[in-house]
Amino acid sequence: MIPVRGYTGRKVAVLGLGRSGLATARALQAGGALPLVWDDSPESRARAEAEGFAPFDLTRNAAFDDVAALIVSPGIPHLYPAPNAVIARALELGVPVDNDIGLFFRSFATRDWDGFDQMPRVICVTGSNGKSTTTALIRHIVAEAGRPVHMAGNIGRGVLDLPPAEDGTVVVLELSSYQTELARALTPDVAVFTNLSPDHLDRHGGMGGYFAAKRRLFTQGGPDRCVIGVDEVEGRFLANQMSVAPEDDRVIRISAAARLEGPGWSVFARKGFLSEWRKGRQIASIDLREMPGLPGAHNHQNACAAYAATRTLGLSPRLIEGALASFAGLPHRSQLVGEAEGVRFVNDSKATNVDSAAKALQAFPRIRWIAGGMGKEGGIVSLQPHLGAVAKAYLIGHSAREFALQLAGTPHEICETMDQAVARAAEEAEPGDTVLLAPAAASFDQYPDFEKRGEHFTALVAARLAGRH
Repeated sequence: MIPVRGYTGRKVAVLGLGRSGLATARALQAGGALPLVWDDSPESRARAEAEGFAPFDLTRNAAFDDVAALIVSPGIPHLYPAPNAVIARALELGVPVDNDIGLFFRSFATRDWDGFDQMPRVICVTGSNGKSTTTALIRHIVAEAGRPVHMAGNIGRGVLDLPPAEDGTVVVLELSSYQTELARALTPDVAVFTNLSPDHLDRHGGMGGYFAAKRRLFTQGGPDRCVIGVDEVEGRFLANQMSVAPEDDRVIRISAAARLEGPGWSVFARKGFLSEWRKGRQIASIDLREMPGLPGAHNHQNACAAYAATRTLGLSPRLIEGALASFAGLPHRSQLVGEAEGVRFVNDSKATNVDSAAKALQAFPRIRWIAGGMGKEGGIVSLQPHLGAVAKAYLIGHSAREFALQLAGTPHEICETMDQAVARAAEEAEPGDTVLLAPAAASFDQYPDFEKRGEHFTALVAARLAGRH
């Protein structure tokens, strides 16, 4: 646990008692603060009571008397489309609103660090797609190098649940736009921006607000190194803002779409090869094509980001190459879950929007595509340019018929359920095919979350493959 500093003897309100909220309450208490906890959900309040925290109704009059700050969980709207009523009241009264990420950066460094031989480092990863894989990949590389490393934030555990730093500890945080937008302190040693595509626009008042939330990770605290994906104009703009000269190697530009030029530091992937260039010279090259945990151009972008971030720690290209090769991938993200008779089965249940589905559809040469669920605005019309490798689509869930109308000439079948889709795709698959779950839709029509959807797909594949032996 990271005890929160700066609030000894002060009341601090905590709104939202999920994983991060409860961790925040514990860390505040450990630091000598008096946490006042609240959640609209009776079940969440009961969990807090079981840990010894008496719920304090933050909606009542005078709830903020003598309160030093309000700490908010990331799922609670604080600005758009409208602030939560408790947050709105705090804003009216001038009570500072923060989150656990801000508290972490205020509290992580301690005087104990004066005795360390190697200073702890914090690497933060944000962006629209690939954050989780990039974060996990950085953690894997650092672990392979033998350094103490922890992963937290939007993946794994709450940041304040982390243990205090040891000599040489590396902390890798995945941060969503909700987290970067609200944190009052953001001071990573290395900040990573993977890419940007439309998402959460209602929470940020449009694309400009969404980008501004991500950008705060770089402009708020001034990281020592920036790793920035420049395949979109926003990334190119951000890299330009963070550089003071073309040769400024505090900024590492990364790309999975183009060969990067210029005298600065860059890492890019083309035709399956990762290249590192610095001061106009190539430093290293890595063949990514046969690395099973990193299929497709989108994962090659993740590899570039992780490679660049870990190079800033002084790790060698050869060590990083070995770690990339041994990375098994994350569940539900281009995860190979089975293979038989030349047919691969890949679980990309996390592909809940068309942008992430497009990346998955470009990763394999011939695809039996399982798609559908609770479709988002616009459906899958924008995927038309990316359907060239699809031999046939097997459509499930609420939007199956809508998706069928948008597939034009692509062969397809309405299967309704995952069971039927897996059975039909497996029956028709030929050697060299990939049966790919990349739904391009939310899961809530049939599953509580994308994880449960991916687990069902994986279980069906396992049962089917077991029946062949």
